[in-house]
Amino acid sequence: MNTAGIDVGARALSLVIRKNGKAGKERCFENDGKGHKQILAALKKAKVDRVCLEATGVYHFDLAVSLSDAGPFGLMVLNPKAANNFACAIMSRTKTDPIDAGILAEYAERMEFIPWARPKDAFLAIRACARRLAALTKQSTQSKNQYHALNSVESTPDFILKDVALTIRQLKAQVEQMRSSTLALISEDQELSEILVILKSVTGIAEVSAIQIMGEILVLPEDMQAKQWVAMAGLDPKHHQSGSSVNKKARISKVGNRYLRIALYMPALSASTHDRHIRGYYLHLIEDRGLKKMQAICAVMRKLLHAIHGMLKNRTTFDNTRFYVMD
Repeated sequence: MNTAGIDVGARALSLVIRKNGKAGKERCFENDGKGHKQILAALKKAKVDRVCLEATGVYHFDLAVSLSDAGPFGLMVLNPKAANNFACAIMSRTKTDPIDAGILAEYAERMEFIPWARPKDAFLAIRACARRLAALTKQSTQSKNQYHALNSVESTPDFILKDVALTIRQLKAQVEQMRSSTLALISEDQELSEILVILKSVTGIAEVSAIQIMGEILVLPEDMQAKQWVAMAGLDPKHHQSGSSVNKKARISKVGNRYLRIALYMPALSASTHDRHIRGYYLHLIEDRGLKKMQAICAVMRKLLHAIHGMLKNRTTFDNTRFYVMD
């Protein structure tokens, strides 16, 4: 049996193919569409039976989908803890990309093989729509900021202002078209429609925010816990302490899915203003626990994500009285 391990990084992929119990030399590829095709070709040429890669934040997902769609082999996406425990069990003392890839290939050869569950096509389609909507919204915000800056300078020619204003109108129309098309796509699927209703029941989550949140959470494994969602979003606290002289306040790690963080930010900000119970929690963090406003918003984002996890698991709408108990 031939196996392969792929160590996934933000920009690079390290591939090691194992044949007859021996690992071959490492091969490196870019973590993009072209690199994915090159890896697929290398795996087919080597007649690989099983491929194992580690779940690495958001960087492994597109590769996993590409291999699952086109590969004539089994694919397993391994929990990082399982990979680390296996490395310890075989007494691997060195950690480099080639060694990690080799360990994953050996894991695929020796351990129980659990195939990766590819998300539904509908979920992948919503993810693509959500990412496009996020890109258009970002461009629209940048154009508005540019217009404001140009308009504050008297020497800016009128035709430049008109040109930027035209771009703003075009982007606004594109955002609206993408929103409408995505909602139409959601309406065709009963499960997606139910999830949209559940998300919109949360104070501060409107249609665009709901779409962006759906795009990121629907493709996650069903057995992920709420804490894993938080870590995946990069909203988990990061502590910085060393000896007795360095003891900084905890910050969010930001090591994870920035799309989900962005999607949660405005709903958290809005809910902290307009929802009595969420605002109570927000003020409690600031007044009683001494958090800064931005830290409190991040904590609200984190708790909202916990709430969304429970709501989708139990198929229930939002109950703000459970978010924070008011005196």
